[in-house]
Amino acid sequence: MMESKKTWLITGASKGFGLCLVRQLLIAGEHVVATSRNLTELIAAVGNPGENFLPLQVDLTNEDSVAAAVTAAHHQFGSVDVVINNAGYGIGGSIEELTDRETRDSFDVNVFGTINVIRKVMPIMRAQQSGHIINIASIAGITGVSGWAVYAAAKFSVVGLSEVLADDVRAFGVKVTVVAPGAFRTSFLSKESLVIAENPINEYREVREAHARYLNMNGQQPGDPEKAAKAIIDVVGEENPPLYLLLGSDAYDRAMSKLDRMEKEFKLNEELSRSMAYSA
Repeated sequence: MMESKKTWLITGASKGFGLCLVRQLLIAGEHVVATSRNLTELIAAVGNPGENFLPLQVDLTNEDSVAAAVTAAHHQFGSVDVVINNAGYGIGGSIEELTDRETRDSFDVNVFGTINVIRKVMPIMRAQQSGHIINIASIAGITGVSGWAVYAAAKFSVVGLSEVLADDVRAFGVKVTVVAPGAFRTSFLSKESLVIAENPINEYREVREAHARYLNMNGQQPGDPEKAAKAIIDVVGEENPPLYLLLGSDAYDRAMSKLDRMEKEFKLNEELSRSMAYSA
């Protein structure tokens, strides 16, 4: 799979994409550092992986906890070659319905947790003059849908920071890919991975209907997470990996539809946009 053995650091590794990635990488003989909030759950999920596996309990919202994990990974295997920022969770509700605490907690994990990992791993990658950072966003980070505004905002942030990060670290030989999956058959729509506003407002009927559509999809999502994990791993082996990786036909179709809408909207106001300069 790879030209030489790499060290992979994967967050949110006890279930979903993270667990699929860990298992496939261990089978391939790679060094895998996996983090989770619950170490017992992580170890039980992975099983008996052998000496190439380092499981760590990490609070991604705590910078010291993240720093300790990165240090442990580097000490154990001598490098950190690939980071997959996979940890995150969904949050549903209109902006008015979600409390400040619910909103900030979502950003702490989905956005600031990702930033904490990048901040702590970059000194190692700069010194190596190599590395690949893969940030798992969502198609909701490219085109959001009703009822998921805060989740969309968090994942839009991940897409945006990935775009700029790619430019900022290119000179150090570090590559960046942001992954935007559609609906995959993981535990994402289960209670353990999804927060719904604790104080719903009756008037937001369309939001409730939107939530019901997604929740009813649980267990019926078209995407195969094992295929997604393989696609992510394969990207690391490419000489020129993509900055954007859309996974799933639904993700691709939604992204292309958004691209078409944006082009029409931009061109509709082109004359106005170009008229903002001082008059000669």
